[in-house]
Amino acid sequence: MLRTVLRRRKKTLSSEDVTVSDAPQVRRAVTAAALGNTMEWFDFGVYAYLAGTMGKVFFPTSSPGAQVVSTFATFAAAFLVRPLGGLVFGPLGDRIGRQKVLAATMIMMAASTFAVGFLPTYASVGFVAPLLLLLCRLVQGFSTGGEYAGATTYIAEYAPDRRRGFLGSWLDFGTFVGYALGSGLVTVLTLTLGAQGLEDWGWRIPFFVAGPLGLIGLYMRLKLEETPAFKKEAAYAVAEGKQDADAGDIAAASGRGRLKEIFTQHWEAVLICMGLVLLYNVTNYMVTSYLPTYMTVTLGESDTTAQLLVLATMLLVVLTITAVGHTSDRWGRRPVFLTGSIALVVLAVPAFLLIREGGILFPAIGCAILGLLLVCFAGTAASTLPALFPTRLRYGALSIAFNISVSLFGGTTPLFTSALVELTGNDMVPAYYLMVAGVIGFVSTLFLHETAGKPLRGSGPMVETEGEAERLVAHSRTKAGRQARDIWIRLRHPWAHRGPHDD
Repeated sequence: MLRTVLRRRKKTLSSEDVTVSDAPQVRRAVTAAALGNTMEWFDFGVYAYLAGTMGKVFFPTSSPGAQVVSTFATFAAAFLVRPLGGLVFGPLGDRIGRQKVLAATMIMMAASTFAVGFLPTYASVGFVAPLLLLLCRLVQGFSTGGEYAGATTYIAEYAPDRRRGFLGSWLDFGTFVGYALGSGLVTVLTLTLGAQGLEDWGWRIPFFVAGPLGLIGLYMRLKLEETPAFKKEAAYAVAEGKQDADAGDIAAASGRGRLKEIFTQHWEAVLICMGLVLLYNVTNYMVTSYLPTYMTVTLGESDTTAQLLVLATMLLVVLTITAVGHTSDRWGRRPVFLTGSIALVVLAVPAFLLIREGGILFPAIGCAILGLLLVCFAGTAASTLPALFPTRLRYGALSIAFNISVSLFGGTTPLFTSALVELTGNDMVPAYYLMVAGVIGFVSTLFLHETAGKPLRGSGPMVETEGEAERLVAHSRTKAGRQARDIWIRLRHPWAHRGPHDD
């Protein structure tokens, strides 16, 4: 009798606790989420490669160095409003659902990027031109405040536990494909139109491409369903006593005091998230946004050489990123982050020394080193960050922590490094900046709990097949039975487990 009671009191998994993923739906979710990142980073690639040209178009009265700083200041301004976007879109995604918010951010991103192509130049309207550019960048930054966190949350809540690293890596695969498409298009335009043609009118073409890309992404996101984890969270709230409310009302009610809960009960996870995001995004923006300008303005390389080298680096990242994601499923997220952090501290200076050598071969090796360091973080971030927070707070907490870190440290990387190089005259400043990021990332990873192969916090297991679900439930019951048996034996025969020195 006692043994039966003990067995019942021990929590075991039921078939309702385990979610079997729908493979076609998972593919659609990954594709639609990744396409949004492709759209976002297409804009970043274009803006980074056109920094010199945009400076001449919108800030023609400044010196070349000041033009670059002014252009990157406009770039960084978009990141200052990202936390505001995160504060709006993140909690909203926890209340009304991930899919609706991701559709809204796609519309805003595409529209603001598309509008840049229609802006008048400084020669036409004077100081109004850079103000309009700033406005477009602020709208774009506000919308992206809910984009990456929402996309990682969406994929993580659809992915089977044992493949979350691999499937999550496709999100950042879309990131670098978008960057490669944007930067590749600018490279082609530079070769075909020349610097003068690009400055006169060619700079508008890449921004016009954003319109059709945004429409495709919006169509795909509108076809998506809500994630299983969000549906179960809403159903759980119904079972707790709000049977007459719909899912949106339930999520809204559960969101009262959400921000307070994030910063009082999950502050450790917030700090770990910010440290890992700093590590990833300082490396990311250093390579993708600042490196082309560094090689041309600071080192005096030709535009074509710099663009091709960074483009090749992005292709290297694209080719290796899913392999890194798969590796994190097998060996864990912590080993990948730790290895990348240590390697960043050790190899940042050698990489920039090689880039500084000039020519093709040595800079190519230096860029390849930076690309392989970047992929350690890019291939693992999308599966690591959502697992830090429980389902009911995931979108909001991740949006806030991610965007605060990106705004303060990631998006400002091109601005700070270009300004420091201009101020100090030391062209090794970018390497030292990366080393500091590596140290912070290493410390953050030391406090990271391993989540590879485990269910997300606040959610039950997610598996790929019905057979796997049945085995998981059976194993849970067997384990609970053994634990109940051990407790029964200790209660009936307590002396049997005493050590030789026990009284």
